[in-house]
Amino acid sequence: MAPVGGTAVQDHVALAEIELCGELIIAASAADEDRLSLESIDEVLKVAEERGA
Repeated sequence: MAPVGGTAVQDHVALAEIELCGELIIAASAADEDRLSLESIDEVLKVAEERGA
C-alpha cells in the first residue's frame, strides 16, 4: 500500500541509468548496422568526454 502523503522517492542513479539506456536504444534503432560498435556506444554515452574531464 502506498503512503497516504503521496511522498515520492527518487533514485537519481537509477534515473540516470534509465536515461542512458534510452539513449542507447535510440542510437541502436537509428543505426544502419545490426549492432552498435564499441566506439558508437562510447560516443552515445559520452565516455571519452568523461575520461577527458
